[in-house]
Amino acid sequence: MTPRIGSVSYLNALPLTCGIEDQVVFTTPAQLAEMLHRGELDAALVSSTEALFNNRYDMLDGIAIASRGPVKSVFLAHRVPLAEVREIFLDPASLSSVGLLRVLLAQHGLKATLRPLPGYERASTCEAVLLIGDRALDFCLAPCQHGIWDLGEAWYGLTGLPFVHAAWILPRGVDPSRLGPLLRAARDHGLARLEELIRARTDYTLEFRRRYLTENVRFDLGEAEKQGLRRFAELLRQQQNQEVFDPRFV
Repeated sequence: MTPRIGSVSYLNALPLTCGIEDQVVFTTPAQLAEMLHRGELDAALVSSTEALFNNRYDMLDGIAIASRGPVKSVFLAHRVPLAEVREIFLDPASLSSVGLLRVLLAQHGLKATLRPLPGYERASTCEAVLLIGDRALDFCLAPCQHGIWDLGEAWYGLTGLPFVHAAWILPRGVDPSRLGPLLRAARDHGLARLEELIRARTDYTLEFRRRYLTENVRFDLGEAEKQGLRRFAELLRQQQNQEVFDPRFV
């Protein structure tokens, strides 16, 4: 039986489905999460919080979209100093990023009302807006009057640990013995061909794509990343009204 796999089409996921693109459904993080909830996927590259807020998911070991310092594509853009921000609009595609923002605001003693962003065309007019993925890259590379609070950099400054933005999430009970080797081989193939993949893209500039995919984004889920996830779960428990579970790796 062919595994049902879903992924985002963001630049930061470029090497993770290399060679298996025809087996993958590409859509938004929020849509992938809904498909996962409905049992329509065996694995989805989605927010790490899906495995932290749902005790029916496991996380595939070894692969992630992570950062250890500035990530460039997850940030709070603000037109006033951070201490003066009173209202923040949230990217509708964001999942783990909202949790990360809540944690960082609390750790820095900042308070603001969080609201859904009504449309990306409104982002540049907001006092403060959380953006992720390619929309974030588009925003920060265009002329703007906003300060940029990179949440990957802020997390690393707070904890000294990597932040896992997304990972392959599997419904508990899905046998990882087939999916694991397939997805790890795709990642390894993608990293081996990374320069070729970077050159084949036309978005942004070649220099930016290369720097972003070799310096800002990491694709491993090792012990340091797991420590970062456990720390994130611990801090989320202080901010959330719902139960937060420790991640399980398969």
